[in-house]
Amino acid sequence: MPGVAGTAALVTGGGGGIGAAVATALAAAGAAVAVLDRDADAAQRTADSLPGPALALPADIADPAEVEAAVAAAETALGPLGVLVNAAGILRPAPVLDLADADWAATLAVNATGVALASRAVARRMAPRRAGAIVTVASNAARVPRTGMAAYAASKAAAVAFTKCLGLELAGHGVRCNVVSPGSTDTAMQRDVWPDPVAGERAAIDGDPAAYRAGIPLGRIADPADVAEAVLFLASDRARHITMHDLYVDGGASLR
Repeated sequence: MPGVAGTAALVTGGGGGIGAAVATALAAAGAAVAVLDRDADAAQRTADSLPGPALALPADIADPAEVEAAVAAAETALGPLGVLVNAAGILRPAPVLDLADADWAATLAVNATGVALASRAVARRMAPRRAGAIVTVASNAARVPRTGMAAYAASKAAAVAFTKCLGLELAGHGVRCNVVSPGSTDTAMQRDVWPDPVAGERAAIDGDPAAYRAGIPLGRIADPADVAEAVLFLASDRARHITMHDLYVDGGASLR
């Protein structure tokens, strides 16, 4: 795929879920892929599953020194990074009045600060080369209030705003910055918040009036590959004139 084949890509949170699907899509399109994840074994499993050159990078996305070292290692092993995908994320649901300080801090550290740290480290290298694409995986929760998800929603809204501001600053350097905002997606993180998998999926599709939550008009939960395809498009030259855009991949759930 133009703009992806032959380039090097870094995917944070690539050990599983949407991140692993993105790494797979990028590799299938011809990119060499560095898989960054706090879980070293998960990162290695994803890297081992990819068809082309790949590198597993165990690192804490919220640690500036570890992020900088991982980015440097990726470029040393695979070459100049042409694509960054910020897919690392955590979800610790709780009503605001019961939300633990540690859970608030951890959610912001991974979902917002992690995006900033990885984007800055990579953008500092992309800007002088006057080329590159950064895609942040956020959530439709950044726009639509969710009960029990204030920390997650706030962190994703911060990630969206940061990515768009970065895109404005980097536009003159030929670097595009975009967002993909999924809705409910069939990942381990999603299943962890469903006490019963079948009932949880049905509730997500049908909606929950008591929680002020609309259902999914398309009548299905997203597969991680659905999100990965949107990321791949925005990372490629097919989206060469798109920057600061937020593409919702939620089956119409946000009624956007």
